[in-house]
Amino acid sequence: VVMQDEVVGHAVRAVYMYAGMTDIAAIYRDADYLNAVNNLWKNMVNKKMYITGGIGARHEGESFGDNYELPNISAYSETCAAIGSVYWNHRLFLLTGKSKYYDVIERTLYNALIAGISVDGNNFFYPNPLESDGKYTFNMGSCTRQHWFDCSCCPTNLIRFIPSVPGLVYAVNKDSLYINLYMSNNAKIMVENTSVNVNQETNYPWQGNIKINISPEKKKIFTIKLRIPGWAQNIAVPGDLYYYLNNDEYKIEVKVNGEEYFKSIQDGYIEITKKWNIKDEIEITFPFYVKQVIANEKVEEVANQVAIEYGPFVYCAEEIDNFEKLSQVIIPDKIQYAIEKKTIISNPINFVKCMVYTRASDTEMKETQLNLIPYYLWSNRGVGEMSVWFKRD
Repeated sequence: VVMQDEVVGHAVRAVYMYAGMTDIAAIYRDADYLNAVNNLWKNMVNKKMYITGGIGARHEGESFGDNYELPNISAYSETCAAIGSVYWNHRLFLLTGKSKYYDVIERTLYNALIAGISVDGNNFFYPNPLESDGKYTFNMGSCTRQHWFDCSCCPTNLIRFIPSVPGLVYAVNKDSLYINLYMSNNAKIMVENTSVNVNQETNYPWQGNIKINISPEKKKIFTIKLRIPGWAQNIAVPGDLYYYLNNDEYKIEVKVNGEEYFKSIQDGYIEITKKWNIKDEIEITFPFYVKQVIANEKVEEVANQVAIEYGPFVYCAEEIDNFEKLSQVIIPDKIQYAIEKKTIISNPINFVKCMVYTRASDTEMKETQLNLIPYYLWSNRGVGEMSVWFKRD
């Protein structure tokens, strides 16, 4: 296995094996294993990962494809593979402390992974394509979610994974407390034999305002490392597979006890070292705005196409909110987006709207409104067309 440098074969079995190889690299400090998993990870994120964080291009063998082979309508992107990718990237973070692995975790978590389960928790995707014509039966004989499968690894794997999410939020290394994911929670964490209560209040991932209360059992000097997501730094993914078309500069704000804290981002983190006291408070504001994404030109499937993101979510258009023939949509590079608060099946979301063009005939273009929802929500309201990527003007 130490001779491998390209992710191949059954995607789920592959990332589970890579996770095990990373454990060996950590436990035995094995340089050959470490070199192998680093090369494999670089190959995956630079050449074989969907914008949703999904992996596995082919139904045949449930496998990775060739480099840059990332079809949309026939994408496999198995739910279990997304879960396995999170497990592997978490191990790589624990081994290195590098935030780039959490950029992959977060992208996968809010897109490819959670798309595998319906809003009501009763129906599931085995594969997670990035396009649907409402006819192709990609999901084990169905073109929508199914209640169960003969080989039901994905539903049971999700049921195992979801309770493990709290273990992804924080990490500790010596006198450093890492805050890697932002979600409302209460936690008690040991930092160098001192118990620290941490409370997060936030509506992230829907908004960028986060309030964190830090209360050690006694005054203590230690470092808090706040992860700054790649998307908030205008970095779509760690690598060159996807880019943001609009790289507008927006300020990330951090305050400590109400006072602005100016610190550069080092390796994806803002570090705060001080003597922490009971009820100390950190406030973070991430800039939320719509981003247009383009892929590396070697990904032929989406050449001259664009996708839409808002915060950590990848968005898609679904026929029920729009019209048939979503494949005819053309999105200009210069475009204005509007955000609307909306509820879909009791799920409050940020609904994205924009004016685009569709081809009315061979010679005529028609302007029309395109409505987009977070990708994970698609196929909760019946069968129809769906698309993540759109033609770019």
